[in-house]
Amino acid sequence: MDNGASSYHRFLEGDDEGLHEIICEYRTGLTLYINSFVQNIHTAEELMEDTFAELAVRCPKYSGKSSFKTWLYAIGRNITAKYLRKHTKFSIIPLESQEYLADEENIEGNYIKSEQKVVLHHALHNLKPEYRQALYLVYFEDFNNAEVALIMKKSSRQIINLLYNAKNALKKELERGGFEYEE
Repeated sequence: MDNGASSYHRFLEGDDEGLHEIICEYRTGLTLYINSFVQNIHTAEELMEDTFAELAVRCPKYSGKSSFKTWLYAIGRNITAKYLRKHTKFSIIPLESQEYLADEENIEGNYIKSEQKVVLHHALHNLKPEYRQALYLVYFEDFNNAEVALIMKKSSRQIINLLYNAKNALKKELERGGFEYEE
């Protein structure tokens, strides 16, 4: 699959396997991205499903102005923003206090295995949501600054400044948590 665009085009022409390929390719990354907003992996999974349902039911037009992944993540971000506006009366439960059933697959738990990754993960969650989102998109999802600007609805210059400030804030947070850099 090139970047999902050909699979989506096949789906629009009636081949349901195209949507299946898109879901298999992007579901984990999209779930983790959405989780950076909602701080609840179960809610993130539901919103990921809503994002793919949006593709299946409404069949929005993909113009090709950005990569398919950028376009898909922007749809996921918009669906998550609607959810957060609607559910602002509910408090967000920190990741540390969420309980998972032993037999459930913990996507994020499998992703964060080493102790340094756990420290980094906690430091990221202590940052402003805007910083966390920008860092996540660039360093975990490998988006470039222009793609991040499209997803976050900001200019490229704003993203450069945001990443600079986010990296500085992350460094301070890591140092405050006792993280030591290797020489």
